[in-house]
Amino acid sequence: QVQLVESGGGLVQPGGSLTLSCVVYGFTLDDYTVGWLRQAPGKQREWVAHISRGGSTNYAASVKGRFTLSRDNAKNTVYLQMNSLKPEDTAVYYCNAASLSRNYWGQGTQVTVSS
Repeated sequence: QVQLVESGGGLVQPGGSLTLSCVVYGFTLDDYTVGWLRQAPGKQREWVAHISRGGSTNYAASVKGRFTLSRDNAKNTVYLQMNSLKPEDTAVYYCNAASLSRNYWGQGTQVTVSS
């Protein structure tokens, strides 16, 4: 059964850090480009970052320099290290895995940045 399971969300103060994890089941991670997207209340879902099959990464301008994406193919896991968090980073974060013919989503994990 194909499944993406996110974890690591929570409440953090501005300037703090969190690491999100996305574990995939039912397919081989290294065949896919994996990304994170987020959706804040009342806003459209927006792309945050992605990592290609070859390991190259791309980031939205709003998170570049603060967020780092990495993957461990042996563990079928992708990590999003988030530093210097801001209130505007508050959102539900979704993991996505895509190939030419498949597109999978996780259930999301809530990140709240507030003092």
